Order: sequence, then structure tokens, then C-alpha cells
Amino acid sequence: MTGTLTWHQLRDLKTSEFTEAGDKWHEVSNRSDSDRVRVDRAMSAKLRETQESESAEAALGRLQRLSRNFQYLHSECGLVRTTLNGLAADLVEPQNQLKQALADAAALNFTVHEDGSVSYPAARVEDLTGAAKEAPGSSVRGSSRLPLEPPGFGVGPRSPLYPGYPGFTPLNPNAAKAQDIADRVARAVRSAAEIDARYAKTLSGLKAEKGLDVTEATLKDVARDTADVRGRAGMYLGEDVPEDRSPAERKKWWDGLTEEQRREYLEIAPDLIGGLDGIPAVARDEANRSYLPVLIDDLARNGGDDAETKLDALRLIQDKLNKPSDPPMFLLGIGDEGNGRAIVAYGNPDTAKNVSAYVPGLGTKLDDEFVKDTMKRAQDTAIGARLVDPSSAAIVWLGYDAPGLATVGLTGNAERGAPAYNQFMTGLEATNQNEDPHLTAIGHSYGSLTVGTAARQNGGIPGADDIILLGSPGVGVDRAQDLGVSKEHVFVGAADNDPVTHLPSKDEAALGTLMGGATGVIVARDLLDQGNDDVYFGKDPASEDFGARRFKVDDGPRMIFEGGKFDAHSQYFTPEKDQVSADNIATIVAGHPEDIVTEKYR
Repeated sequence: MTGTLTWHQLRDLKTSEFTEAGDKWHEVSNRSDSDRVRVDRAMSAKLRETQESESAEAALGRLQRLSRNFQYLHSECGLVRTTLNGLAADLVEPQNQLKQALADAAALNFTVHEDGSVSYPAARVEDLTGAAKEAPGSSVRGSSRLPLEPPGFGVGPRSPLYPGYPGFTPLNPNAAKAQDIADRVARAVRSAAEIDARYAKTLSGLKAEKGLDVTEATLKDVARDTADVRGRAGMYLGEDVPEDRSPAERKKWWDGLTEEQRREYLEIAPDLIGGLDGIPAVARDEANRSYLPVLIDDLARNGGDDAETKLDALRLIQDKLNKPSDPPMFLLGIGDEGNGRAIVAYGNPDTAKNVSAYVPGLGTKLDDEFVKDTMKRAQDTAIGARLVDPSSAAIVWLGYDAPGLATVGLTGNAERGAPAYNQFMTGLEATNQNEDPHLTAIGHSYGSLTVGTAARQNGGIPGADDIILLGSPGVGVDRAQDLGVSKEHVFVGAADNDPVTHLPSKDEAALGTLMGGATGVIVARDLLDQGNDDVYFGKDPASEDFGARRFKVDDGPRMIFEGGKFDAHSQYFTPEKDQVSADNIATIVAGHPEDIVTEKYR
């Protein structure tokens, strides 16, 4: 649309012409992508394999430039298509509003003129004295803003507005109706014109000069173009995303999209898809890899210590994603809300028969330690499980705010995290391609309380066959069978030198404090817990009364006498420090718990 928009143009507009034009741009985008793949895989790759010379290197440089051109065409043409689709979608509402106003005018026998004004006929009415008079017809002009006073209450030039005065003009009931229609026409046209102008600006930004050499810097501009298109067309993309549906319904929605529609979400609105449970892992991974640089740029602009901490972690994750990994990495979630979010899988959780999801505990947040240590725990588990059964994958799930020292004694973080964890597990169950996948929930430290809280929800943890509790201060229940699976499927690793597994119960701690510090706690434990099997959040999971299957772990260094501090609490997953524990975890995850090395109860 060009020039001044009229209501005739808006009425007669065929929005399908925009989407059809978008489809043509999409065809160009697809052809460009196919050409890029052919250049990279058929031409460049074969040249590298067969030729070693200066001329070959020069040819490779030209091919690389050609590949960038095709990549640029693919991206920019795809953005044009999305912009046109967004324009078509956004114009539907003002067009419908206009058509309804025109229909109302026709029903009342009003005339809508070229300039948008509306004429209405005369009407017989009673004035304020009760006398019948003819209220003349007239015409009104519309305003895109609501009128400040009721229209049509006309008065003569000398009228003081009281009944019976000769200059008084009776109110024509058609006047208010005509004014309403004229205003609706004006608002619809103005809304459509504003939409048209916004999209025209976006489209004008998707232009390249003739003969442009597409450099690496130019390709980075695609990200800015994508952000601009998302700002214009994102609403139309977001309207159909089933955020409030179950993971199974989301998967059905995703499966029902065409490949072109999926590409549009992944390229234009990756943040809407990347964290959505029920979307297949490959799609989530691609979406989050696309969204990651955007998130990094946003945090870099915001600044501050918290942003810097998250930025360092995100850049480390980006580095890992850019390097080969065995098992391969899948980024299933990323975000800066709260203490940060990151869900990372080692191995494809949709194709693997055995999948574990590990919830970390105290102090875990999106920082360097998470990337270097916590993620490695999931990777070690995946590597170990694949030695038992190659069809295995392991996930670290930082989908909640783990507590810090100030709140670690409270259950609020676990209660808030449990529903999100169950939603994630429901998504794993929905997208896994095996007929009967084997899912294992793992909770370490405070994360075991989060897993225990999730297991206490109605129906337990969705799809979970086994539960592993490591370094646990209690899980909120006193018996393993209360975790939604039989006690034979609850496994516990508890190092004797892990202080977290010996935390006194709340009552013991309170009474001990009154009786005089650490010595008082020991006395209080003897008084209140004669079986010595209560810990801070309930019964000790490693105790006989709890009834889980305790597997062997290394006791680890003693906290004080060997200078171990909390080392015994942090080595359960690490083969270099505790091979027996890592092997037992991997064996359970791989679906062969009969082969674990067991340990006697405390």
C-alpha cells in the first residue's frame, strides 16, 4: 500500500496477496539455502579433498564468498516473507472492523462517502416539550479518537438550550449512530495506516546495495534485521504458540506445522520455542542456539555484576556448543530470569531409550562453576551410561532458582521448582520416540528435596521409572514408597563424610541451640532421634527405615581432620574422584540397577 490509505483500499484489500508474495520470497530463500549447501558440501569440500595449491586456495576463498552470499539471501528473503505474513495478519483486525462498520451503515440506510464522512436521514422526534418535530438529517465526520460529547445535539445560533425556545433543534437519534460509524471507519483506517507504515519501515531495512560483498560483519547485521522483524511480526507468531497447553498438545501443534512454519519460528522467534516443553529436542536446541547470541547482547547492554556473571557463563556455553562434543550437546533451555536458567542434554533425549534429568542444589546458578563443574556431571553420567547402553542421554536441569545459604533451610525454592520440573519431565515423555523409554530423576543436595517435592505431586514425577538421591538432607517424606515409585526404584548415594547427609532435624537444631551450640545439638539428637536417622528435611534417605536402595560410594575426605571441607558432598558424579559412585549412577540411568554395588544402611 502506498500514499494516503482510504477506506475503499482497506475494504478491498486482499491480505492473501501479501502471504502469496511471502511464499515467493520463501521459495527464493529455500533455493538460496540449497545453493549454499551445494557450494559448501559438493564444491568446497571436494576441492579441499582433491586440490592443494595457491589457485585452489584462491578458489576456496571465492566459493566461501559465494556461500556467504547465498546465506545472506536465505536469511534476508526469509525475513521478507515473515514480514509480509505479519503485515497480512495484523491488517485483518482493522479490515474486519471497517467491514462491520460499513455493514452497520448499510443496515441503517446511511451513506459512507469517499472521505469517510457518514450521512444520515431525517427523523420524526418529540422535542423536550412533547411536540412532534422533524429532526433534520445531516452528515458527520469521523475521528480516530472517541468524541468528547454526544454528537447531533444541534442548536441554533442564539439557542440557550432550554425547552420551547425557537432556536432549539431537536436531537436526531440517527446522529449518534452515524457518528459512531464514522469514528469506527476513521479508527480502522488509521490503525491500518499505522500498521502499513511500521511494516514499510521494516521492509525498507531489508535491502542491500547492488554488488554488495557479504562479509562476516554483514552476516552479523542479519541478527539486527531479525530483531526488527521480530518486533513487527512477533505478535502474529506468538498468537498461536500453545504456551498454556500440555506438552503433549504442544508436540501435536508443532508436528502439525508445515516445515516452512517451523523454520519461521526457529529463525524469527526462537525464544518462544526454545524453552517450550513438548517441542522436540533438535528444534529446541536450534532455537536456543539462535537465541543465545541475542540473550548475550541484551545482557551486555544491561551491565551490572549479575549480568556479568551470567554473561561469562553464557559465553562459555556458546564456546562449548561451537566445539565437537561426545556425547553431542543439546541446549534445551536458556534464560536470564532469576539466578539464570540452563537445561543441557548430553545425547539426544528424544532418540535415547534411557534418559536422566539431574536437578542441582545449594548455590547453583548460571555462572562459571555451573558450566565447568555442574554441566560436567551430566556429561560424565551420559558417558558412563552409554558404556552400559549406548542408547542413553543425561540432562542437567537448572530450570529453577536453587537456594543460597540464606534460604537453604526453607522449602520454598523446592516447592516453586517442582511443578516446572514435572512439566519438563512430561515433555521428555511426550517427545521421546521409544515405545517405553526409561526415565530417571536425579536430585543432588537441595535438588533432592526438589525432586522429592516433585514426586509428591499428584501422580508423581511424570514418566519417572527410577529416582536417585545424592548427598541428600532429606526429601520431605519419611518412606521411599511415598515418592511415586516402588521403594525398589529409589536409590540413594550418601558419603559418610558428606556433612549435608548428617544435618540435624529442625527440632534437633533448635533444641541444640538452646542447649549450647554443637554439643547441644549432639545431646538433642540423642534425646529426640534415638535411631539417629532423622535429617533436616525428614528421614535420612540412607537409613533402613526410609527403605530405599543404598548404593556404594566413596566416603570422601573428612571435613576437618583431612581438610576435606565439603568435597565429599560434591564428588558423587565424578569418576576421577569417586569411580564407584559414578559407575552406580550410570548403571541405574542405563536401566540395569541389578548390577549396582550396594551399601548397608546407616
